[in-house]
Amino acid sequence: MLRSSKKNKEALPKAEKQQAIVLPLHSANRSLDFLVELIDTIRPDSAKDIEQATLRFKALLYQMSQDRSSLFSMRKALLTQFLKTNIVNALTESGIVSSRGFVQELRGKILHKILPELQTPDNFLYVINRIFYKKRDHIWVDGIDNDLWIQFFEILGIQINMTEPALISQLQRSLQILSHRVTTLGLEKEITQRYENIENAIFPFLEQTRLVNEYLHLQSSVANLDTQRLLLANITEALHNCNQTIQWIREQRIAYGTSLAQTFIITRLQQQVDRLFIILDVLDMDNSFNTERFVAYFKTVVHNESRKNSIREFLSENTGYLAYQIAEHGGRTGEKFITTTRKDFWRMFKSAAGGGIIISFIGVIKNLLSKITMAPFWHGFLYSTNYSLGFILIQDTGSTLATKQPAYTANNVASSFDAQKIGEQPDLRNLAITIGKVSRTQLASFTGNLIVVFPLTYLLAWLFFQATGVKIAEGTAAHQLLEQQQPLHSLAWLYACFTGFFLFASGLIAGYVENYVVYGRIAERLRNLASFKNSFSEKRRYKIVHYVENNLGSLMGNISLGFFLGMAGFIGKTFGIPFDIRHITISAANSAIGFFGLDHQVTAKEIWYTFIGVMGIGFLNFAVSFGLAFLVAVKSRGIHLKDYPQFLGILWRYIKKYPQDFVRAPGFRTAAHLK
Repeated sequence: MLRSSKKNKEALPKAEKQQAIVLPLHSANRSLDFLVELIDTIRPDSAKDIEQATLRFKALLYQMSQDRSSLFSMRKALLTQFLKTNIVNALTESGIVSSRGFVQELRGKILHKILPELQTPDNFLYVINRIFYKKRDHIWVDGIDNDLWIQFFEILGIQINMTEPALISQLQRSLQILSHRVTTLGLEKEITQRYENIENAIFPFLEQTRLVNEYLHLQSSVANLDTQRLLLANITEALHNCNQTIQWIREQRIAYGTSLAQTFIITRLQQQVDRLFIILDVLDMDNSFNTERFVAYFKTVVHNESRKNSIREFLSENTGYLAYQIAEHGGRTGEKFITTTRKDFWRMFKSAAGGGIIISFIGVIKNLLSKITMAPFWHGFLYSTNYSLGFILIQDTGSTLATKQPAYTANNVASSFDAQKIGEQPDLRNLAITIGKVSRTQLASFTGNLIVVFPLTYLLAWLFFQATGVKIAEGTAAHQLLEQQQPLHSLAWLYACFTGFFLFASGLIAGYVENYVVYGRIAERLRNLASFKNSFSEKRRYKIVHYVENNLGSLMGNISLGFFLGMAGFIGKTFGIPFDIRHITISAANSAIGFFGLDHQVTAKEIWYTFIGVMGIGFLNFAVSFGLAFLVAVKSRGIHLKDYPQFLGILWRYIKKYPQDFVRAPGFRTAAHLK
């Protein structure tokens, strides 16, 4: 039985004098009541008050180290629960995603939110739910430092009576169940398909099951303990090989993409392998127990039982790798939207000016389409088609639309302090430099778009009037075009936020499609399609395959963005809700048409209102789109922004020292310049 060191005891604060909690333990119910009361003494008034929970926990540790009767009662209570309940479910199910598949598991969680799953008193998970009965208990349990939990379990002696046959039997049953499940998942197509030699892929999974079965057979025949321990050591080695296979598959997603099914399988497989390590650590009886690993399991079970029906957490956990890959593919596109040199800066400006020319025509055509009398749905459909074709033209001509950049560049910002890429602590100075690059690039593209859109749209409106004698908009309609951009007279800035979300969503769709093209090997499949070979010449086939391989994601992103923007107004009118879009370049085009339609009879005050409105629309387009994309990027990498409070100081010092870097490209700048 493990004991805490004298050093640890001395580190504990002296607790206030209190009576030891000693209860007569004649039944599982009494021991459970004891454990419930014990946790009640630790539980803070607020789940987020980690400091209070820590102080109370240290007081308990001090009492345990000084009062033998309390320690004995605690051990007896815990052992009673182990022996009187079934721990197999806790070991094989809790904290491990279900085998039912993503959709089925999601459906199950939704149903269990309405009518919770039944748990009987003989199930150890019932015990966990009784002891940690408050929904937010997992917050303070996870918040208490791991070292304190390790000390608690070492004082308690987590290897209590491991010679108990009933307990050993349950551990062995759990070992067998998880071992077979690991093998089943290891043989899935999603795991083996990237291996040229499938035997190399499945061997570690088959080997660990063979060794587990051999161990269980020897155990039933009362074999030599040394032989059993040797087998358990071999099983541990086989599981390490399984881990290497899982890690290799994860690394392949960078080159080959991933899918929701593969993500789900890998998540479940990794959780089961980790759980097997805990069981083996207990069964080997070598008087060396990895308490740190057990604490991680304990926290996982408490967290899982508190949040087992959380739909948001389920989606977050199981779409992490897919989100990473979507963001990664989006980030590759975003690399061209970040300027480093002055040459790149001016190239971006010229590219944005080209995008401004196309946007001017989009704005004029959209306003002409609004003059046609038709059902609202067909108006929305034509607007969507107009936007989509314009965005595709911007892409194919190599032009730039400023508001599409944030959804792509956010991933590059996140990757600047991605430990997953650099294998060490994040380089926060490099992150600050990347933000400077994004800032000046965004400024170049916004300026390039707007410096063209307003005057060119005004010119097109004038040419249309000269050719037809009719203004695109005049009178009330023209004035309304200006009011729609003014935050005091409309919900322009709210609609700008909606547009920011649509820009983010279209970037997500583009990344998803790019990932699918890679993962589904669409280009290779298309090359080998017989009907495709028979329908086009070799030169034409090459062009089509090359376009699909490199542009299908962007194409789908442009089409989706076009329909998001075009159908928003129709949805708002149909349901009678304040729902529409405001996009900075289109708003600038509408303002130009309205200004011309009013024959310049606009007050200076209204001009300023419109100008401020359009600038605010642009800022919100950027802020919402970039913010959402950045959150997805950091979330998918497992990055917690609260862990880097010093970054704001580094960024502020960079702004003070090199403010020009946020406006124009410097000659050369590295992280060393920020020291």
